Amino acid sequence: MNSSVVPLAADSSSLAPAAQHAELQRALAGLLAGETDLIANAANFAALVYTTLPGLNWAGFYFLRGNELVLGPFQGRPACVRIAMGRGVCGTAAARRVSVLVADVHEFPGHIVCDTASRSELVVPLLDGGRLIGVLDLDSPVPARFTAVDQAGMEAAVRLLLEACQAR
Repeated sequence: MNSSVVPLAADSSSLAPAAQHAELQRALAGLLAGETDLIANAANFAALVYTTLPGLNWAGFYFLRGNELVLGPFQGRPACVRIAMGRGVCGTAAARRVSVLVADVHEFPGHIVCDTASRSELVVPLLDGGRLIGVLDLDSPVPARFTAVDQAGMEAAVRLLLEACQAR
């Protein structure tokens, strides 16, 4: 079991987005090393992302339970507890099993408002083979906060999480 926290090499807010994600993945790999519990790792993952990437107001997980997503570990304001498959950005990403990047949540049909300050969102599904485990949800009060670089970086980070947990 990993009992040490891997520090970031620098203040990541001063780095270019690709470098921020590389640094995040380096720190995440160290943080996850030796721990296989999904909930424990998801909690540390959410905390690391929330404190590392600039411009976020929420970072966390929803896990598939039956036919809905149920709130898991997160950082930020209290959130919606249950989301139906196919509803909102999280439910859409889960149902389609692909990442969904939304520049302005007010323009996303069926967006579920958990925090009125949120303006953009990135949701990455957690897939073990073809089996959906849940989603990673990132929110920002900044319109168009997330880019294709963020999407690729978070997809890589989610793969690290799932590999560490040997998700089942």
